[in-house]
Amino acid sequence: QVLLVESGGGLVQAGGSLRLSCLASGRTFSNYAMGWFRQAPGKEREFVAAISWGGSHKYYADSAKGRFTISRDNAKNTVYLQMNSLKPDDTAVYYCAASSATATTPRNYNNWGQGTQVTVSS
Repeated sequence: QVLLVESGGGLVQAGGSLRLSCLASGRTFSNYAMGWFRQAPGKEREFVAAISWGGSHKYYADSAKGRFTISRDNAKNTVYLQMNSLKPDDTAVYYCAASSATATTPRNYNNWGQGTQVTVSS
């Protein structure tokens, strides 16, 4: 098991930026692919971005392409999600998750953080 703790959420105006961080502890962080997901009230959890264990492969939801950037620092056991040009539709609880293989569906991840709230005002 790997313990994940997200931070960096908050309230931001439309067009603004936030950087989410997810600190991992427990098992060797560099052994895991990492993903970011989000869940808005009344909606299913959806994929945002994923990164391979070494950071060379990155995947994005269409809604995130061109605005969000996923990265990781294995020396710091941390994965990041830089979010620019935020829109009110980006409002959700954002979760990081760890998996043995890079994936874009929640069922492939078995380690989850507690989430961090992102609210984008219009």
